[in-house]
Amino acid sequence: MQKGSLHNILSNNEQAEKLDWIVRLNIIKGVAEALSYMHHDCSPPVIHRDISSNNILLDSECEAHEPLVILLQELAYTMKVDNKTDVYSFGVVTLEVIMGRHPGELISSLLSSTSSSSSTRPSTLHHHLLNDVMDGRPSPPVNQSADGVALAVKLAFACLHVHPQSRPTMQQVARVLSKNWPPLSSITLDELLDHGHGGET
Repeated sequence: MQKGSLHNILSNNEQAEKLDWIVRLNIIKGVAEALSYMHHDCSPPVIHRDISSNNILLDSECEAHEPLVILLQELAYTMKVDNKTDVYSFGVVTLEVIMGRHPGELISSLLSSTSSSSSTRPSTLHHHLLNDVMDGRPSPPVNQSADGVALAVKLAFACLHVHPQSRPTMQQVARVLSKNWPPLSSITLDELLDHGHGGET
């Protein structure tokens, strides 16, 4: 793997600037497709249990890969851990790719909002545009890449749902990633959260 881990690339300003939005979206799609294959096409299904930017390696073409030794280790745990754990971790990684940093603070706000009544959304999500939390190092996304960024964040919020049974499957996520959504400039984080529950296809 010539590029190294996704975490290291996002931590390096020069490399992160070169990691444009089309490449970032391809990374997200690649991880989604890999997890979908592991969860739904392997027999027995494989649960990774350790999805993170440290374990996503990029080759010279910025294609995402998972270390084979980790996958083999997870075979022993296939029937013991629910695959919704991987779905949650995918949501975290997706936000990290979009934000360029670990999304801990944003996830805390997200969890607070989902545990509150629907009429009392915290201002952190209601007033901030998606543009406010995106990584500012690459050039801003336009057209289809802008739609893709909005879609990725919408799916990430769904994957982070506080109730595991309400999270989509990775198969659903992989399928939905090909669809388009409204222009980035008019979308608030709260609007994405409102539409981000469950496994819609």
